[in-house]
Amino acid sequence: MDKLKLKKLIDVAAGRVPADMVIKNAKIVDVYQGCIKEGDIAICDGAIAGIGDYEGTRILDAKGRYVAPGFIDSHIHIESSYLTPEEFGKLLVPCGATTIIADPHEIVNVCGNTGLQYMLDASENTALDIKFMIPSCVPATPFEHAGAMIDAASMESPIKDERVLGLGEFMNYPGVVNGSDDVLDKLLIAHNEGKLIDGHSPALAGKDLNAYAAARIHTDHECATVEEMNERISRGIYVLLRHGSACKDLRNLLKGVTSYNSRRCLLCSDDRQPKTIFEEGHLDNHIRICIEEGIDPIVAIQMATLNAAECFGLSDRGAIAPGLRADLVLFNNLEEISVSEVLIAGEVVAKDGEYLLPVIHHDSSMVRGSFHVKDFSKDKLRLPLKGDFAHIIDIQKDSVVTKKSIAKVKRNEHGEFVYDERLAIAKIAVVERHQNTGNVAVGLIRGYGITSGAIALSIAHDSHNIITVGVSDEEMEFAVNALLAQGGGIVAVKKGKVLESMPLPIGGIMSDKDGKWVEEKVTKIHEVSYKELGIQLSVEPIMTLCFMSLAVIPELKITDMGLFDVTKFEFLPIDAEQNELSELE
Repeated sequence: MDKLKLKKLIDVAAGRVPADMVIKNAKIVDVYQGCIKEGDIAICDGAIAGIGDYEGTRILDAKGRYVAPGFIDSHIHIESSYLTPEEFGKLLVPCGATTIIADPHEIVNVCGNTGLQYMLDASENTALDIKFMIPSCVPATPFEHAGAMIDAASMESPIKDERVLGLGEFMNYPGVVNGSDDVLDKLLIAHNEGKLIDGHSPALAGKDLNAYAAARIHTDHECATVEEMNERISRGIYVLLRHGSACKDLRNLLKGVTSYNSRRCLLCSDDRQPKTIFEEGHLDNHIRICIEEGIDPIVAIQMATLNAAECFGLSDRGAIAPGLRADLVLFNNLEEISVSEVLIAGEVVAKDGEYLLPVIHHDSSMVRGSFHVKDFSKDKLRLPLKGDFAHIIDIQKDSVVTKKSIAKVKRNEHGEFVYDERLAIAKIAVVERHQNTGNVAVGLIRGYGITSGAIALSIAHDSHNIITVGVSDEEMEFAVNALLAQGGGIVAVKKGKVLESMPLPIGGIMSDKDGKWVEEKVTKIHEVSYKELGIQLSVEPIMTLCFMSLAVIPELKITDMGLFDVTKFEFLPIDAEQNELSELE
């Protein structure tokens, strides 16, 4: 801000000159004191000049509506919406979002720092203020092949960008706890620049958690229980209460939110699809859930505004006070939080659910064409077993956490696994698509519910290789080949026919279309997944599957290199012995 603008802001605040805009007759949500005040909000050059009784060149009559600070999503992956930053902003802003903290580790796993630069550039074309965290673990583990390798040296330049707040979720928590040399180098990159470090430490406890916190890990969004939440808060770690399209920890964790610890709690989505946004909303939905669960409405709004701003050092926002950005949300009812208007930097950018600005797309040619698959065929999908028992990935309801199980399976005369609908165990495979390794890993999954055909995605966190589930090698082979032919995305097939598909040409993980197009495609894929493929109605067929290769979420996952035991951080043979059943139980 230059001297003239500062002088003008002070003059408007003092009432000596009229404001650029005044919001009249407002019920102002004071997140500092936890109360509601009535009055005007004066805006000057995109900032709040004052609260009280003001005149301005433009008047926005709130007509008794509530005005809250703009909502801040404390952790989200834009790419998981299958949208570009421009289109993502178009969806979120009408829901009240004015700032998000984005971790672009999906596109960076595919395209490296080129992907990060694309996201930074594209984010300039939306009213939504997008702050970034540099992906800290690319690949997420050394037990898979990604499209890039980001080491400490690769972080030195982008960490200096003012739009970058720090390092994204540090998923290699064993590396932190054990003080691994390469991990220490990455941590010091953030420390030396005075930047933050997001955490990711499911089930970590005791002295291991102490070691993680000692590395100045600032946040964690992977708490599944109140006990985990409380332990992290007591170690000085902010807890991000997650409610996304697949992971829904919010209601459970709210049971542990108190008047003492609520200021260390934030709201986040992590991953949220357009379908979910159209049907439920964004942080407005999170706040409604908080209120339903008995949280005071102002405390809920604090978790989506002031708490997030303070956590991430965004001292220019998060509340309604003189000198802060005029990021504001208007709504009629303090319990229902139905957003009617949104202002970002003092400008009305959304009204009655509609984004008011034109959408201009940044050139995405630098992050297209990213499929390098070597010698794939159905022969690589064969699964010979030594006996009738095998380790399987067990899906858990409303979660991407899986259970490591052992089950009796059916084999053919050659000793190879064959699908049996009565057992509800299907074949899952990951096909490496970045480095022409020819890797194809095959495992077994239960709880997905597929009874016909196959489904294949090129969205498979975090390395985004191809992942497929099906009832036969032929169906799975057809699905993978159809996916490659369309340049990535999602396909659902049955009996040698593509039932529905959604191409994702940007890195194989994002569409070049708008949110409505993506939402309609996802809805159709859901329909055929449930009606034609028999996938269980309790399972979100896309989001659930794309997390089955994330080898940092317990207990059992699969990468292009094999079945991976996350609790032991080592590969696990597919074969199992019957006597191992009692050990797991």
